[in-house]
Amino acid sequence: MGTEQIFQMQFILSMIVTAMVGIWWVRPWFRRIDYYDGLFWLTVPHALRHLGMVFLVPAVVHADMPQDFAVEAGYGDLTAGLIALIALPALHYRLAAALPLVWLFNIVGTVDLLNALPQVGAIPFFRSAWYIPTFIVPVLLVTHALMFEALIARLRNRAGGQQSAH
Repeated sequence: MGTEQIFQMQFILSMIVTAMVGIWWVRPWFRRIDYYDGLFWLTVPHALRHLGMVFLVPAVVHADMPQDFAVEAGYGDLTAGLIALIALPALHYRLAAALPLVWLFNIVGTVDLLNALPQVGAIPFFRSAWYIPTFIVPVLLVTHALMFEALIARLRNRAGGQQSAH
């Protein structure tokens, strides 16, 4: 198996495992707990996205890492992570800005990840940062999906006049 095939296999298997955990465990758990608490815990992994800046560190990735990928992925992750970091206390204290911040980082973060995924030319240059796209990105994608599901459900419930905790 070549590098790209190994990468794709690891990414797909991580997506499958993470999706199963998300659907079978996290989604039911989220429906049982306080809405803001659920969003808080789904936001926590995103608040650590500053780790994506590692793509800009030549000692970690290959020196020939495509700079377009490194800059977009690194700063895209940093931006999403900083918004998520700001969202955490807003969620904790149930501030009016909490849900708009969650929407914002979900949109920014999802666009960042979807922009990075098709850039297969960067795969051979990941070196020790390999774990980010093959393990962490699936976790981020699944938590983004779960948050979008919860945010949209809340909008639908409110539009339908239902007063639900979720």
